[in-house]
Amino acid sequence: MKKILTAVFILVSLQTFSQRQQKFVSLAITTNHTAYPFASFGKLFVKDFHPGIEAGYGFNWKTKPKHDWYQTFKGGYFYHRFVQHAIPLYTQFGYRYKWKDHLQLTSAVGGGYLHSIPATAVLKADNDGTYKNAKGIGRGQALINLSFGAQYMIKKNDRVLFTPFVNYVQQLQTPFIKSYVPLLPYNSLQLGINIPVKK
Repeated sequence: MKKILTAVFILVSLQTFSQRQQKFVSLAITTNHTAYPFASFGKLFVKDFHPGIEAGYGFNWKTKPKHDWYQTFKGGYFYHRFVQHAIPLYTQFGYRYKWKDHLQLTSAVGGGYLHSIPATAVLKADNDGTYKNAKGIGRGQALINLSFGAQYMIKKNDRVLFTPFVNYVQQLQTPFIKSYVPLLPYNSLQLGINIPVKK
């Protein structure tokens, strides 16, 4: 039942792409490290680099002079040494506050799917005691996230060319290992650009 509801939600959201204004695409590089939510923010800049990349597509649900309500769909990849290769696919609903003419502040909440592939060997003993590779193609998990960010519009003749942004993201991956690590929290930093899609 959950899979059917998720599929219906995604199809309805995708159908709205053709009806929404101010569409944009995004591209970002990321660094990620495991830590409790809102802990060790400074380490994102100086250590524990686990690199990644994300691409997205979004649109505004509602636009006002001082704020926007928007939605994004994102997909990406990041590598956590000795832990996993991760492929996140998720959507976010967000709020954009137009603080100054060029500067905007954002917050968003979302969720989706994360495919985890172990970054180390996974061995399993067969009946005769021989160990064989049991890594497989990985496993699917749920992803929940919350982000806060800032962006600065680069304009020419009142037309937005592109918008650099920085996002601080809290993510929960579940169930990572059901028996003893049901939730794996990540702090993530995203540096990227949004580019308007021409009508």
